Amino acid sequence: MSTKNPKVFFITPPFTQLNTPYPATAYLKGFLNTKGLASGQADLGLEVILQLFSKTGLQQLFEYIEGSGQKLNANGARMLRLKKSYLRTIDPVISFLHDKNPTMAHVIAEQNYLPEASRFQQITDLEWAFGSMGTRDKARHLATLYLEDISDLIIEAVDPHFGFSRYAERLGRSASTFHELHQALDAPLTYIDDLLVAHLEAKIEQEKPDLVAITAPFPGNLYSALRCGQWIKKHHPHIKVAFGGGYANTELRSLQEPRVFEFVDFITLDDGETPLMNLLEHLQGNRALKDLKRTFCCIDGTVTYLNGSKDSDVKQKDVGTPDYTGLPLENYLSVIEIANPMHRLWSDGRWNKLTLAHGCYWGKCTFCDISLSYIKDYEFTSAPMLVDRIEDMIAQTGNNGFHFVDEAAPPALMRDVALEIIRRDLTVVWWTNIRFEKSFTKDLCQLLVRSGCIAVSGGLEVASDRLLTLIDKGVTVEQVAQVADHFTQAGILVHAYLMYGFPTQTAQETVDSLEVVRQFIENGVMHSGFWHQFALTAHSPVGLNPDAYHIKILNPEPGSFANNDLEHADPTGTDHAQFSEGLKKSLFNYMHGIGLDMPLQEWFDFKIPRTQIPKNYVARILAPKPEELPKPNAKICWLGPIPSLEKRSRDKYILQMSLGRDEEELIVPEQLGMWLVDILARISLGPSKTWTFEEFQKEFNPSGLGDFRNFWEGEIVEELREMGLLVI
Repeated sequence: MSTKNPKVFFITPPFTQLNTPYPATAYLKGFLNTKGLASGQADLGLEVILQLFSKTGLQQLFEYIEGSGQKLNANGARMLRLKKSYLRTIDPVISFLHDKNPTMAHVIAEQNYLPEASRFQQITDLEWAFGSMGTRDKARHLATLYLEDISDLIIEAVDPHFGFSRYAERLGRSASTFHELHQALDAPLTYIDDLLVAHLEAKIEQEKPDLVAITAPFPGNLYSALRCGQWIKKHHPHIKVAFGGGYANTELRSLQEPRVFEFVDFITLDDGETPLMNLLEHLQGNRALKDLKRTFCCIDGTVTYLNGSKDSDVKQKDVGTPDYTGLPLENYLSVIEIANPMHRLWSDGRWNKLTLAHGCYWGKCTFCDISLSYIKDYEFTSAPMLVDRIEDMIAQTGNNGFHFVDEAAPPALMRDVALEIIRRDLTVVWWTNIRFEKSFTKDLCQLLVRSGCIAVSGGLEVASDRLLTLIDKGVTVEQVAQVADHFTQAGILVHAYLMYGFPTQTAQETVDSLEVVRQFIENGVMHSGFWHQFALTAHSPVGLNPDAYHIKILNPEPGSFANNDLEHADPTGTDHAQFSEGLKKSLFNYMHGIGLDMPLQEWFDFKIPRTQIPKNYVARILAPKPEELPKPNAKICWLGPIPSLEKRSRDKYILQMSLGRDEEELIVPEQLGMWLVDILARISLGPSKTWTFEEFQKEFNPSGLGDFRNFWEGEIVEELREMGLLVI
């Protein structure tokens, strides 16, 4: 029995994203810190990219292509002719995308510095797309196209599976059998594989781990994850290899394929903390194999699921602070792939990733994998603890940008986190995913933006009340419009996830949904969106009960490998795929203010039904409505400065406040002015408790200031609410 603690090394294999680390390894490293256990981590995808996209790397790439003697298409041949230009520009471009050489923006944006191949042909008017964004953003978009040109050359001449964030994705997606993937792994290493294993070899030599834990969040990580495991098992057979992450959690729950274990020793499901601790205890000799938690392994040639552990999953309060130590945060690349404001946040800048709450507090949407742990097991953490972690991560990374990666961030917890951020006087910039809950009032959105919220994304899905009910989304189109309006009025970017092709959806409903989206953008309550065609998954309510949704599953028998994506026929619906191009083309133009007055038919090359949505449908929803008094238990707070009261003349008193650049003055009666100076100081955010609206009202009534409703609905309160008097 070994007495030493096994050393763990976490790997994110190629390729996930260029601008920021995928957080899985940082989460688990942070958890092991709470146990006093050492671990290392590496983003091998970033390391391979930085080697490949360097002057030395490109020189070797060009020599490899030229030496292969293969015939290239016209675009690839042009790039080879421009070889000297690529070698001259690649290091300055990468430095620029590291934000280390910002002056390069001026020469890149002029479009006479970078060599240009086919990706640049998609540009028609950069001033239209980036005129309001500035030179730096235009230059980053051009630099991104430049990298994508090189990527196209790699795909054509070196490795057909290459992609910045979807490497060999086709091999992992819908792979019900392991045959094709096994063939690819049985083939000699590709050019990209050679780069990968060279970095892996150096890391193994440096870290000398006992266990390598590989995360594969997406299908595009699967091939390279197994390549890593294959190399380790061949060259360091004493090192154990564990595999987990989003791909395993969704696709491999019914795994039967023993050949997978030629590449890994263990595959774990769902939250990784307890399975990892149990696995370390097993490697230490302190736990029997049968007593692992949610872990597959191969015993005597048979895939065996081991779940004899009595240990519960780690509570969110005990998971620790994500730890990015060991990842070269300064070397991630800030790119702009397409001119979509929300997609820009995904790819531009380095974001600290943090989860406010585990799982989804709603957990009912019928297209979602709500039967799986990462959705159904909802658990939240206290706001003070979350903000402690925020402060720790800012100190650790030097970065105050946060992407809260929740399935749907709970409004009450978002409120409490925002209050805590403001109380501590922190500067935080953050964005997250939400449901368009009616809880997101105007005042709550104002609070969120004061705490640093810049954007939210949420599911409008199919903008049809019938289908939203069938989805069990728990919202209506009217509610989504009103909530999105509250966010946009506060200055928060709103991105909508849009869906077409839900079971029983008709052509009429698709057209009407597009018209609703058009009106959302026309009325300024939605900044960006993205259409997704409905995909049926095995663990969703639709997949578990297809008869209830009038569809037929075409691949009902599970395969031996991945079993989540299902093919289906929808005899009661329409030909959804034919709408794809028109939906995406119209939305792209709408986001740039183009074509909002065009007939919907113009976006499609086939006859579509005339929309049945009135032209003023969304405008009517957004029309002002009388407000009721807040509920007695609603919280009230003052986020503005403490005012002073000045007497200007015998009967004229002025409430004065300094607000940023402006000085605000309100004419008030003397007694009301004195009361406001006192009460605003008392309800201002601080270490003391937050006041309720009932307590606030009780303070007003005995003061002889008149009727409270008249006061609350009057001009003075209206102006104070603009300045920071919030009811949340």
